[in-house]
Formats: sequence, C-alpha cells, structure tokens
Amino acid sequence: MFVLILAFGCVAAVLPVLASRIGRGVFYVAAAVPAAALIWGVGAYGQISDSGPLLEQAAWVPQLGLTLGLRFDGFAFLMLSLVAGIGVLVFLYAGSYFHAEPIIGRFAATLLLFSGSMVGLVLADNLLALFLFWELTSITSYLLISIEDEKTAARSGAMQALLITGMGGLAMLGGFVLLGEAAGTYSMAELLARPPSGSVVNFALVLVLIGAFTKSAQVPFHSWLPRAMNAPTPVSSYLHSATMVTAGVYLVARFTPAFADYRLWRPLVISFGLASMLIGAYRSLRQHDLKLLLAYGTISQLGLMMLLFGVGTKESIFAGCTLLLAHGIFKAALFMLVGIIDHQSKTRDLRKLDRLGAQWPVVAATAGVVAASMAGIPPLFGFLAKEEALGAL
Repeated sequence: MFVLILAFGCVAAVLPVLASRIGRGVFYVAAAVPAAALIWGVGAYGQISDSGPLLEQAAWVPQLGLTLGLRFDGFAFLMLSLVAGIGVLVFLYAGSYFHAEPIIGRFAATLLLFSGSMVGLVLADNLLALFLFWELTSITSYLLISIEDEKTAARSGAMQALLITGMGGLAMLGGFVLLGEAAGTYSMAELLARPPSGSVVNFALVLVLIGAFTKSAQVPFHSWLPRAMNAPTPVSSYLHSATMVTAGVYLVARFTPAFADYRLWRPLVISFGLASMLIGAYRSLRQHDLKLLLAYGTISQLGLMMLLFGVGTKESIFAGCTLLLAHGIFKAALFMLVGIIDHQSKTRDLRKLDRLGAQWPVVAATAGVVAASMAGIPPLFGFLAKEEALGAL
C-alpha cells in the first residue's frame, strides 16, 4: 500500500516534463495510476474477504512511538473504488476537455497528487497520518481550483475553500490529539475497538466533527463549495462529487460505530446533516447556473449521508454507503456533461438551453438518464440508494 501511494507522487513528478512532449496525452498516462490502484484494490479485496483487513506499518517518529499505518478493509475498498474509478474517468475526460493550454502538465500533476492524497486518506490507520493526507487534499484542491490563476473568481474561491477546510482541519487535529492521548494510541483500529470516555473525549469529538463538517460543506460551513465552481469542470467532477467533499462523510462513517452513543455525536451529526439536506435542496431550486445547481444539490446529498451515518444503525450505515457510491457516480457524470454543454454552447444558464435536446440529442439523453438516477427514478442506481435510505430512516 505504501508503494501504491508513492506511485502517485512519483508519476506526478514527471508529468509536467512529459506534457511538453506529448501534450494532452499526459492525462492518459496519469489515468494509468488510479487504474492500477483500482486493479490492486479488486485483487486485494478477495484476500481481505478470506483473512481480514490488510495492515502495513512503517516507523514514522520512533522517538515518540509513532508509526505510519495503512489499513485496507471493506469500507476502504468502497472508498478506494470510488476515488480510483472516478479518477480514471476524470483523467480520460480531461484529455478531451483541454486543448493545448500551457497549464495541462501542472494540472495533471496536481490532480494526480490530489488523487494520491485521497487514496492515502482512505487507507490511513493512524490519526496523524490521516490528518496529513487530509491537509494534502486541501492544499492540492486549492491549487486545482485556482489553476486558471488569471481569473479573480477562481483565486478567491480557492482561498475561501482553503481557509474554511484548513481551519476545520486544525480543529480536527486538536480532536485527534486529545483522542489519541485519552486512548493511549493513535491507531484508528485500536481507538475504535476500545474508545475512551470522559468529558475531554466529548470535546475532542466536537472538534473532529468541525473538521468533517467543513470538509463536506455542511451548513453553515458550505459557502466554499459554490465558490469553487469557478474551477475547470474536471476539478468539479472529481473533487466535488466523489472525493474531497466525501472525506468528512468518510470520517463520520468511520467513527460512528464507536461513538454513536456518546452524548453529543448523534445529535450533532443528525442536526447538521438535516439542515444541510434541506437548505442545500432549497438553494439548488433557485439556481440557473448548472454548476451551482449541482453544487447545492451536492450539499443536500452530503447532508443526507451525514444524517444516515449519524443515525448509526446497521441499516442506516449500509444505506449511507450505498448513497455514497451512487452519488459519486451520478454527480461526477453530471458535472462532466455540464462541461460538455458549456464547451459547446458557451453557457451554463438553464434559461438559454431550451434547444439542448435538438442540438445535442445524445448529450441530452445521457443527462436525462443520469439526472433521473439522482432524482431516484426506478430502476436506476440512485433509486436503489434512496430506497435504502428511506427504509433505514
């Protein structure tokens, strides 16, 4: 697993040089890395089904007794499949989205570094290692959102995203340190197997939730996500559908089995999730820009996931995992389709796209099917996910 994560960084280092030689072909080279991660994950899943989670450890700070641990289990497989699978599609899409822009080498390298950071995040078993990868996703997302740095809106949106998620990350770090000291270990597996108790732990969990809520754009920490829509479409389709915005949901899902019955955990997660679900849905209905509509819809869907994981029952956790997968698929596809529409029509304003079906019937038909999945129309995957959610609640 360490080799897998290092591969992302090593390949990313050569992409800017490679881009000067093969141009847009650099995206297809980059796509090979998440593809390899996906293939490895599928192969390793059979092994963990028979013998339990895979563990790898390396000495990190021996003087403090800290080790860098990676753990691959069933939930990590779900997240790895989402991160790597959508990543392959986004890199292939980016190869057609960009032309001969001078930023493609830098963009491909940064996007691959982000992808590797997400893989490290979902595999991390050490709290401090998880924080390290967490912050790497914030830094690389800032670079990706502001990649077209001549645009003032892109720069300001990137800065807002970095400030909100960065401050949330610092709060989360404080929570991790308090939890690690209270439990006597920074291993997530050991912490969740034998969770500590006390008022300090309750305070630590609040700090952890602040980090999760800021990362997953929960109300009132959601303002950065609509502003981030100034980024190129491949960024939105990857970061803001299946990866970065689901990091907070992933953290809550990891901690819920151990901490759901603690005094503040369930009320906070359910309250923030419910507020985000309702406010995000309401705001999305008032948008004319396709990207903003999807952004507020994402806030609403993330709120529903938080709500499901906050309930903490076996049925609600299964429903949350199903919705997590379905949302990543249909939302990434919708962002890509919006990018195609924007490129062809030079607008994302719904009021000016009344002849979309006549001009681009294949795009319109595909968008209709994917949107129907998001709306929960049977027999599509989105319907199955939302049916599970309704049954769990």
